[in-house]
Amino acid sequence: MQLVCLGLNHETAPVEVRERFALSDSALDRETKSLVSYEHIEEGVVLSTCNRTEYYAVLNGGRGVEQLESWICEQRGYQGSREGIFYSYVARAAAEHLCRVASGMNSMVLGETEIFGQVKQAYKRALEGGATKTILNQLFQRAFGVGKKVRTQTSIQEGATSVAGASVELAEKVFGNLEGSSVLVIGAGEMSRQTAQALQSRGAASVIVTNRSYDKAVELASEIGGRAVHFEGWEEELAQLDVVIAATGAPHFVVKAHHIEAVRRKRKFRPLIMVDIAVPRDIDPEVGQIEEVYLYDIDTLQERADEARKRRQEQLKLCEEIIREEINKARLPAVND
Repeated sequence: MQLVCLGLNHETAPVEVRERFALSDSALDRETKSLVSYEHIEEGVVLSTCNRTEYYAVLNGGRGVEQLESWICEQRGYQGSREGIFYSYVARAAAEHLCRVASGMNSMVLGETEIFGQVKQAYKRALEGGATKTILNQLFQRAFGVGKKVRTQTSIQEGATSVAGASVELAEKVFGNLEGSSVLVIGAGEMSRQTAQALQSRGAASVIVTNRSYDKAVELASEIGGRAVHFEGWEEELAQLDVVIAATGAPHFVVKAHHIEAVRRKRKFRPLIMVDIAVPRDIDPEVGQIEEVYLYDIDTLQERADEARKRRQEQLKLCEEIIREEINKARLPAVND
């Protein structure tokens, strides 16, 4: 018996190749069933996310990884170059790779947590479909234990590693939590969307979008469940806001100190978070001199995100030690032989 992992991800394959191998839920079930019915394959689990597709299999004879790779390409009708596209792991290396994936160590965003649930779901589907037996059942259960241990005993998921995430962290430092908060987004680009959605994920209840092109404001507001206002009317919203996100392409300051001064009394001098993620800046630095205003620009946010990524990288050695220790305990013939 030989445990193998064969896959491709965001590091080895461009999106136009990854999408050829990506599988929907219904296709995933069919693929897993076909995998374990293929010659020399005793057990199998197929994992497919937007950034990776991986096949975990227990082989009994045949040409091993080479044969599995040919079968996968045939299944997907892929006839392009394979050079550098696929990676493969055998025995213990395959088990360690699965643990890294489940722990978020192999993700585009180091330490992200979504992949843990995706691995669990892929395994559950394979288990319910009768595609797994002793080796993969024990291995995946061990990997889930490793994933939990990595997250509880290391700091690999601490700190926001994106500008949007850093914005949320800073806002929470001021408010404690963002439950029920109101947000104004000035500008309707991708960074605006990401930051608004990050705030919503932490409890922001109301999002207002404004943009010089009102149609684009309506489009973004519809996408995130917010409300669009005409660009000429955003100042009227300031009295009720908790957070302002500014990300336009304007060559000059859009928000100035007099805009905030005009509504301070009406706001009862409540804290106001202002996040300027535009270059050139949208918010006049003088706004940050107002006592209850907390102003953060793109450099501050990027520096915070970079520091978080560095701290996560420093945790990798400890994560690897946990994986080695847990795999040593596994004592699976196809892993530790």
